Amino acid sequence: MIAAIAGLGPWAWIIAGMLLMLAELFAPGLFLIWLGLAALATGIAVAGLGLGWAAAALVFCVLAIAAVVAGRQLTRGRGFEPGASAGLNALSRDLIGKVVRLDQAIEAGTGQVRIGDTVWRALGPDAPAGVKVRIVGLEGSALRVEMA
Repeated sequence: MIAAIAGLGPWAWIIAGMLLMLAELFAPGLFLIWLGLAALATGIAVAGLGLGWAAAALVFCVLAIAAVVAGRQLTRGRGFEPGASAGLNALSRDLIGKVVRLDQAIEAGTGQVRIGDTVWRALGPDAPAGVKVRIVGLEGSALRVEMA
């Protein structure tokens, strides 16, 4: 098997690069594409320079590191980073400071507010339905409110 792969020469790297880029379609994140591009570039280097397997592996390692670093720089701030989903489910944080009407009276510290088509549990001082309250914080999936 290894002899067959070695017999492919630069095509082994090119095929590996294509397979890695194809795997990117099925794997979450944006990582395998950079390794695939490094493998393709290694295949081109092997074809152009006639490198042996050890030199080709070293070229691949260097190119893979460079491609991943360059890829992170290119995708930073464009929503591709794992931490870039900070805006996901951030609606509740955006509600802080908003004034809304109670949909259901707050009794024993718990009631409900409707914001758009969503009903939220409201925590705060007892208040009748229909009164305006200001959202001042979050407690789990509930909104902490006070009289507006």
